[in-house]
Amino acid sequence: MGSFKGHVLPGSLFLLVGVWHMWSCLVQYVSNPKSYKVRVWHPVSGFNGKLKHLELYVITGGAFIDMCIELLYSPHLKIFVNGMLNPNHMNDFEHSGMLLMFFIFGVVALLSVKTRYLPLPEGALCLIAAAAFCSEYLLFYFHSTTHKGLEGYYHLLLVFLVGLCIASILAGTLLSDSFPADLCSGAAITLQGLWFYQTAFVLYGFMMPEGCHLKGNDIVCRSAESETRGELLANSQLFGLVLGVLALAVAFYGLAAKSFGHSDLQSLLVSGEQEFD
Repeated sequence: MGSFKGHVLPGSLFLLVGVWHMWSCLVQYVSNPKSYKVRVWHPVSGFNGKLKHLELYVITGGAFIDMCIELLYSPHLKIFVNGMLNPNHMNDFEHSGMLLMFFIFGVVALLSVKTRYLPLPEGALCLIAAAAFCSEYLLFYFHSTTHKGLEGYYHLLLVFLVGLCIASILAGTLLSDSFPADLCSGAAITLQGLWFYQTAFVLYGFMMPEGCHLKGNDIVCRSAESETRGELLANSQLFGLVLGVLALAVAFYGLAAKSFGHSDLQSLLVSGEQEFD
């Protein structure tokens, strides 16, 4: 069982990174569509280059802070009990392990782009990012906390979104010039962040479905019909978020094309229309 803050904090990190990834890859595409290359992270322009690596700092710092909360604060520094890991906080230790992978990705990426000691190609950084999402997938799929009922259904949909992140990043690794794969990666990360928020509001906030309530550490529904209604509501919520992210991508594309559009962009659109004629 988690908490409202325990879902909002990682959700905020995924949402920030995902939205920035979507915007950046759209700007990169409309600026020079013929030379598009997949990037696992995107620099922040301007400010004399002082904020160039801001995304990597957000990932590294955010993962580190959240990892410290899960590893140190949540178990109140009682990591070991009777010579073994505290059995009452195994889920916190699992979360910290997942966050450690994202922290490692951020550190490795910073070392790669800011120093000469670990020069890695973009494909290698993509694989490390995919490995971090794989650890998240395995965590939620084989969680020591048994998610069941309505809570389990929300986490099942989360596992699906994490899998989508893995697939899109791997596709970008194999197809290094694929704009759709890169955009899909940003959209999947954005959706994951939004779904963390959605889970927090439903399971621990004001959007609890009728007939279900929080009892101790479990979500309890008074009947099978109430639980099924809650699951159908979850499907509708995910569908609405997908539509929202698609609308955001279209809005971003229009704004980016207007502000940064290259002449090659219009020629590509014209040639594409001629192929269908």
